[in-house]
Amino acid sequence: MSGPLRAVLFDLDGTLHDRAESIRRYLKGHARRFELPAGYAERFTVLDDLGYRSKQEVAAELVAEFGLSHTPAELFQDYSDHAWSDVARMPHALEVLTELRRRGVRLGIVTNGWTEKQQECIRGLDLAQRVDDVIVSEAVGLKKPDPAIFHLALSRLGVAAQDAWYVGDSPVNDVAGPQAAGLQAALLPGGHPLPPTLRPDVLLQDLRGVLEL
Repeated sequence: MSGPLRAVLFDLDGTLHDRAESIRRYLKGHARRFELPAGYAERFTVLDDLGYRSKQEVAAELVAEFGLSHTPAELFQDYSDHAWSDVARMPHALEVLTELRRRGVRLGIVTNGWTEKQQECIRGLDLAQRVDDVIVSEAVGLKKPDPAIFHLALSRLGVAAQDAWYVGDSPVNDVAGPQAAGLQAALLPGGHPLPPTLRPDVLLQDLRGVLEL
């Protein structure tokens, strides 16, 4: 039995951060800097697998497939230097966070990734001052879907699992993980397909649906 809504935890990439749009912006500059061939950006997007593939692996495959003179290390360094230089927020992200805070709901971000880069992304999206806490997997030594990272987030917000929701786009990381920790999970479609063995508590059309939880 759920209690009153006291907290909402959000995923970052694909949820508050429109990662697909940020990558499109990055690839335009990346292609100019390296004079890359037609089809490179589309192939990068496929190999990237919504950010779940190692960028070193992606760079090595691209060099091999396109016969590039650039090294994988050069391409990866460019990604590290520029990928989050011009980041895009997901539609309705700011209005939803603003309204939830107006209602007195505690807000957190729980994301996998590199601490430095995720913090850079959060700053670029102007989210840091709009949430109460941020947990990045590298910084805490825990990673979604491990229930421990959600328990840590709840502890830091001072909220019980039954009084909180988790919102994200990954069926495994953002549905199975938080549900195993006792949270209710709202899935924002756009990530990997939802397997039949997983059932989110709510399927969102867009972030505005969070205000109805």
